[in-house]
Amino acid sequence: MSKISTELKHYRVLVTPTSFGISDPSLRTTLEQAVGEVIYNSTGKPLKADAARNMIRDIDGYIAGLDEIDANVLQVANRLKVIARYGVGTERVDLQAATERGIVVTNTPGANSASVAELTIGLILALCRKICLMNQSTQNGEWLRSDGISLRNKVVGLVGLGSIGLLTAIRLKAFDCQLLATDPYIDKRTADQNSITLVPLEELLGKSDILSLHVPLLPETERMVNQDFLARMKPGALLINTARGQLIDEEAVAQALESGYLRGLGLDVYRIEPPGADYPLFRCPQVIATPHMGAHTDDATNEMGRMSVEDCLAVLQGKRPPHVVNPEVYERNQKGGKP
Repeated sequence: MSKISTELKHYRVLVTPTSFGISDPSLRTTLEQAVGEVIYNSTGKPLKADAARNMIRDIDGYIAGLDEIDANVLQVANRLKVIARYGVGTERVDLQAATERGIVVTNTPGANSASVAELTIGLILALCRKICLMNQSTQNGEWLRSDGISLRNKVVGLVGLGSIGLLTAIRLKAFDCQLLATDPYIDKRTADQNSITLVPLEELLGKSDILSLHVPLLPETERMVNQDFLARMKPGALLINTARGQLIDEEAVAQALESGYLRGLGLDVYRIEPPGADYPLFRCPQVIATPHMGAHTDDATNEMGRMSVEDCLAVLQGKRPPHVVNPEVYERNQKGGKP
């Protein structure tokens, strides 16, 4: 952690991620010693817009988890200078409203990549070997025979080869599987160096025994896994989503699972979180679901905490942090917007 100015004692900082400082208490100590007051989220879950609106008044810095930070919330943020996202995604932050109010938004790219990649592989293995089902049946006194799937010689397709996708591929190489990927922004040299074959999406869908999603949520990727997408997949394939819940059409995927066309599904993300017991995909027994815990490891939370604290305090000190999501805010501030 870089040296912190002692001139921040009049600032108040709101911290909402419940895992902040759990594995590394020095993060809380550093922040509490740097500013005048730190307010923590006591609800145990991300804040809905109404709750965030009630807490954000008279707050100068905001280290934010998966909270809903819309224009109505920011309307009452009378002192807010920075929203330091504890994570990568910023789709729950109204970036336009933040920029208009002169609020710097930052994130923590790469901090949780290895941990999400590890969970992705965990879900793949759990589906291939039916680990959850076999565990429960064995503890129930049963002794089932399993028709598991080996990763050896299988084709694993990665839709997106950014930081998480690439780290997933690197770890999968040890399983002697063939790695395919589609990503218009990755050069062939990077793929070749990691034994990955870049192919068009159509070819990837038709050849992959296991398909894993690693793309951001954009207008063109929302509900990309629809009936047409699924129909182009190899029959009997497994699907993994540790990226964003909005990437899939839940009803279309549920139908593919119920018909047997899709052999299994591993989920860590959902369109609405928490999804609730009536979530359509939970009616399918071949689904393994985890509670958006890809980043919930000691390594990831420590790094996200460190980066978000540094970014938050940098803005409060009048400095420009390295991972600004809305850089245009600085142009606005220079023209007389909110400092």
